[in-house]
Parts: sequence; C-alpha cells; structure tokens
Amino acid sequence: MAPPVLTSSRVLTQPGIPNDYALATTTFGSRLKAIEDQAFAAVAMGFRRMELGLLEAPVSLGGFEDSARETGIVVSAIITGCLDPKAENMSGTKLGSLDAELRERAVNSLRRHVRLAQKLHCPTVIVRGCEVEDKVLRDESDRLRARIIKQGIDDEVREEVRTLVHKVQKKSTRQLDHLCRSLHTVMSELPQTRIAIETGDSFLDLLNFQAVGWVLDDLAKHNLAYWHDCSRIQVRESKGLPTQGMWLDAYADRMIGIHLQDTAEGQVDMPPGTGTVDFKLVHGYVGRGVERVLEIDQRHGRAQILQAVQFLLGRGF
Repeated sequence: MAPPVLTSSRVLTQPGIPNDYALATTTFGSRLKAIEDQAFAAVAMGFRRMELGLLEAPVSLGGFEDSARETGIVVSAIITGCLDPKAENMSGTKLGSLDAELRERAVNSLRRHVRLAQKLHCPTVIVRGCEVEDKVLRDESDRLRARIIKQGIDDEVREEVRTLVHKVQKKSTRQLDHLCRSLHTVMSELPQTRIAIETGDSFLDLLNFQAVGWVLDDLAKHNLAYWHDCSRIQVRESKGLPTQGMWLDAYADRMIGIHLQDTAEGQVDMPPGTGTVDFKLVHGYVGRGVERVLEIDQRHGRAQILQAVQFLLGRGF
C-alpha cells in the first residue's frame, strides 16, 4: 500500500536518512499547501535543501523560518516566478520582451526574487528564457508541434525544427540585447546573489544553444552562471537540436546547478532512471560544487522520489 499523503508538519518530526540533493517544491504540487509542511516533508525524505519552484498557486512563505530552525533545512535556489501564480508567460520570462512595460515588470519581478533570496540566505536565483515575440514564427511553431503530436518525429521533422530554431536565432537579436540589459540592471543593483540562466524546451526559446553562450559571455563580468536541465535538453535533442553532451561540453565549466529529472515520450520532470536521459554521461560533467536538484512532477509520490535518490546514488551523483 502506498504511504499516505502527509498534510501536516506535526506529523513529521523525525528526519530521514540524509542525502546530498535539493528537492524542488514543484514536486509537492498542490498536495502540500504550506511551506512549513513542504519543509518537514522534504526533511522526512532525507533532503536538507529546497528549491522554490513554479507552482499553479504559490505557497505563502510565512512559517518557513520556524520550520527551518526546527529542521535545519535551507533554500539553495529560487526560480524566478515562484512568487506568482504559474502562467504560460510568467513575468520573469519577459526580461527580453520588445514591450518596455512588460520588460520593466519582469525586471521588478526578478528584483523581488533576488531580495527574497537574500532574505532567506539563498545563493542562487534561476532565470528561464523567454520566447521570441513574432506571430509568424509562433504560428510555424504551433503547426510543427501539432504535426509532431500527430505523426511523431522523423528526420524530416528534425530538419524543420532546426530550420525554425535558426530563424528564431536570427529574429531574436534585439530581444537578446534586452534580456542582457535587464539582467545587467538587476545584477548591478544586487550583486550579492548569483543569477543563473536555464533553457526551456520551446522551439521559440531565446535561450537556445548558441544564445546561452552569447549571454554568458556578455555578462561574464557579473558572474552570470549556467543551470542545466536534463529532461528539457533531452527533449530538445530528440527533436534534432544540440545534444545533452554538446550542452555539457560547452557550458559545464560555467554550470553551478543542475535539475536532475528524466524524460520519455515528450514528458519532462520524470524521476531519474525512468526515461531516456544518459545519467552516466551527465555525471561526468557534474563537479563537486554543482547544486543537484530533483525537480520531479507532482504526479510522482514519495516512493518514486526515494527511488530516484537511490538511482542517482548508484550512478555516483
């Protein structure tokens, strides 16, 4: 019988066997609605660090300090947007928008998250990319995704995906400039907190393989870092875009964190060991100081989380 869902911090008083991973709050989804319950549940599974991730309805952070004092858990990373309800276009993803008002709102959102990180003594804020704002390319992307859903992926589709991403890259120069300026603004104002950029799986994502290198180089003096996402990179690879190994070869030396999750049949955020990600390959690039976060979809419960921990330990992580 599966263990019952834990809904009260009072249920959890004994810590589990410690592990050296962080657990993303997205793993709890709507099951636990209070941050203190999430903290106690994480500790009960052996985690000593948490990542504040994106949820449909973000939890209130009231009560976290008390639970942190009782359990010793800390926040090691915060994803921009975690303070707001999850939406298709989170405000934090609009740092490169062509709309000045949307950019300013995104900058203010990033400021809020960095200030929260400083309040919680969290060292890192993660920024995921925004999409190119072009209706023609969006329509082309929608048609291509619909075709993939209906017909699957073959070499012809992969070539069309590469062509589309190349168009996005050519079209996104101005937005990438806005993105760099937005990041520069916040990093100049609040230099104590490290910011890392992470790609998504959208064909329209500004932070594609080449663009990540450009942004990292442009903001190198501000110590901008790279955050790797195993499942989304694997999804991109399956559609003909640069492989997991290419991303790691290019950016592992600037990587300060990694989301450890698997993917199969287009689903992301699966427990490591249940999909197609080559974790033996990934392990070879993960240095001792890289933060390792399990970011697993809420449909997977406690047993699957603990199995994923065992799988990763068995692969040397």
